Amino acid sequence: MLSLLNVAVTYPNGVVALRPTTAAFQRGKFIVLLGTSGAGKSTLLRSLNGLVRPTSGEICVEGRGSIFSSRTELRAHRRRTGMVFQQHHLIGRLSALDNVLTGRLAAHGALRSMFPLPRADRLLALEALDRVGLADRALDRADQLSGGQQQRVGIARAMAQKPEIVLADEPVASLDPATSVRVLEDLHRICREDGITAIVSLHQVDLARQFADHIIGLAEGRIVFDGAPDQLGSLTLDHIYATERQRLAQAA
Repeated sequence: MLSLLNVAVTYPNGVVALRPTTAAFQRGKFIVLLGTSGAGKSTLLRSLNGLVRPTSGEICVEGRGSIFSSRTELRAHRRRTGMVFQQHHLIGRLSALDNVLTGRLAAHGALRSMFPLPRADRLLALEALDRVGLADRALDRADQLSGGQQQRVGIARAMAQKPEIVLADEPVASLDPATSVRVLEDLHRICREDGITAIVSLHQVDLARQFADHIIGLAEGRIVFDGAPDQLGSLTLDHIYATERQRLAQAA
């Protein structure tokens, strides 16, 4: 459905974040990008939505071509792609419901979005909150919710967009283990029920094995593993986490 062909990213300061990478993301699958901080996971993920523009290579959607072929196509691709961020990116003073409704803004023109959204959008947003178990907190301010609840509001916001693809960038990095499982259970269940392709960056191996249909392991800006969770062996994990272990050893 979504593919990369020799995609590379070098930032203006000269940092090579992603070396020439070719990969395909199968429709309707829950795909985990696994690796340490600085491995290239976030850069790859943000490239898939055009938030980071590759230095070279192509990102294509089946039947539609390159997402960068025109501004119109990039905007259309972003409307079809929901985002879940590590730090929630909610507006604290707004209610959970109003935060979820921001996921509907791209479905309307700029002028229409200046006025209250239609009742159908509010019902859709309430349904999205109900699917993550937060319908009873719909009118609570976002900054009154726990970290896990805020992340579930973020998932509801992405789902209110009615996406074909969801990209989640380290969505449980700041959560405790039990809350992390709950958040990923919600995301996994909804994507499975709706046939949404999910691409989720994680650094926890146990969570990757628990939830992923497919794992792509990265180290130093390169893909070093591309396969099923049961194919992820100790030697591959040593490769993925070698840089992190070296850094910790030097710090000690």
